[in-house]
Amino acid sequence: MNIKNLFSSLEGAYAPNTIRSYRSDYMHYSNWCHKYQYDPFNINEDKFADYILQMGESLTVATIQRRVASLSSIFNLTKSTNPTKGPVVILTIKKLRRKFGKPQKQATPLTYDILAKLKDICSDDIVGLRNRLLLQLDYETMRRRSEICKFKFEDLQHHGNHKHALLLRHSKTDQYNQGKIIPISGKLSKMILSWSLAIGHDSGYILRSFKRNLSTNPSLTPASINHILKSLQKQAGLNQIGELSGHSFRVGAAIDLLNKNIPLEKIMLRGGWKSETSAMRYLQSWNDSNWLIIN
Repeated sequence: MNIKNLFSSLEGAYAPNTIRSYRSDYMHYSNWCHKYQYDPFNINEDKFADYILQMGESLTVATIQRRVASLSSIFNLTKSTNPTKGPVVILTIKKLRRKFGKPQKQATPLTYDILAKLKDICSDDIVGLRNRLLLQLDYETMRRRSEICKFKFEDLQHHGNHKHALLLRHSKTDQYNQGKIIPISGKLSKMILSWSLAIGHDSGYILRSFKRNLSTNPSLTPASINHILKSLQKQAGLNQIGELSGHSFRVGAAIDLLNKNIPLEKIMLRGGWKSETSAMRYLQSWNDSNWLIIN
């Protein structure tokens, strides 16, 4: 199968981010093959191991493993010989992991106390209103940046006994769009309604960027969340805690839940983690003085 046809055939079956990653990883590999005049789909494991070793000179082990996994899928989908499963390749990756392997850098936790400080320095205008909503929405729902930006006003639900929720229509771990109901506080529900009145829209995406005249665009890009956080962090004088990012909400909220003695299973359900390993990576910066053997 032609590689362009392959990527086209993946649309609808795989998430756009997955296809984008496959395409990027394949182009890197294809360029390397072109440099040494190798056929990308007819390469033995020794030569593929050389490719891995060259990547090891400049890339992290995590990036190399992801790239190898992407290429393995491409080899299988094109029914080509798969050199990634050969013993030479497996041993090469093990050697790199032992030599250079280190835990992936944990995002700086954005816990409730930091959330309060960031909200306090938000301006009183419409931009500040949006920023306070963004902070509260991201912290409470514990969703990824791409998912936060996809929430719509139509997703806000009101149930009996003053219960409120947001419908998450799609997520990284919900490839079949089954959806997930995420409970939210009455405070966040009111913030969404206030924002809706302020911008004069009750449909479409909740989070939005601004035009020069401060009217809103239809949506907010995921990358913008990091820019907004960086600006708020600087204004709040919180640079000493480490750089905040979109992942900081998930880490901070998960740690706050753990400190409230919420079971790991419920934290996983709230954050959308399917495995304990994934959830524990977000909790690795947790510190409880009650666990100290000697005070």
